[in-house]
Amino acid sequence: MFEQLGLIGCGLMGGSFALALKKAGLVRRVVGYSKSPATTARALQLGVIDSAVTEAAQAAAGSDLVLLAVPVAATEATLRSIRTQLTAQTLVMDVGSTKVDVAQAAAQALGDQLPCFVPAHPITGKEVAGVDHADAQLYQGAQVVLTPTALTQDSLVQRAQALWQALGCRVSVMAPELHDNALAAVSHLPHLLAFAMMRSMLRQADGDTYLSLAGPGFRDFTRIGAGDPQIWRDILLANKKEVLAQAREFQLALQELEQAMETDDATALQTLLTSASQSRLQWTMGQAMASVHKD
Repeated sequence: MFEQLGLIGCGLMGGSFALALKKAGLVRRVVGYSKSPATTARALQLGVIDSAVTEAAQAAAGSDLVLLAVPVAATEATLRSIRTQLTAQTLVMDVGSTKVDVAQAAAQALGDQLPCFVPAHPITGKEVAGVDHADAQLYQGAQVVLTPTALTQDSLVQRAQALWQALGCRVSVMAPELHDNALAAVSHLPHLLAFAMMRSMLRQADGDTYLSLAGPGFRDFTRIGAGDPQIWRDILLANKKEVLAQAREFQLALQELEQAMETDDATALQTLLTSASQSRLQWTMGQAMASVHKD
């Protein structure tokens, strides 16, 4: 049980975290701050937070748990603004989708308070943003990656792990660099491809006609292309080295398929498609088994 959550950023992710903590009985009081006063007021109206403040430092004051649900680019400035309100026992986390830059920002901003910071990435979300879409169930069953720094207190890492698990999450702990490499492959590049697919429709004179005929396959493939452009701009730029490396890997795989098609090599094309199909099936089965084991 936490006495007070200082919520900095009362949108979808932060609001859902606060609601999940309340539903699980893990916090007594939530103090919220957002850059937009209208967002903070709406969070108060919806019961996401119990009181609203006008500065991030006020949300952190007296809180034994602080969550930063702000754009990754705002991490350093936000941590710097709350530093004097933190104690050695305060658990501070973020929900950013990249972690190397977050760890670097924390090192710059927190100084001797760095041990209380546990970088976190809950791998979940919605295509819609804002506190009106906050959902206490958002984190249920989600994968959460913790990427503690070399100076992070072990006891706070354990407390963070227990907290996310109490919200129904599957928790992994890894180095920030490994996290960013992996997420470039399984999240950041797929989002980039979904955006690119929609852009390819816009570029074509008959794109509207093509879209009118699109079915479930196109819908499912491009679903994540409806994500918040500002958020994804920041993520792609923050992790651009790894995303571009993964884009090159994808281009090589696409070229293999194109080569088989250009040469009418049905055997090679089927071999490549079968390999991909079987890998996808094995991955899906592994996910299902992990879910059953968890339950």
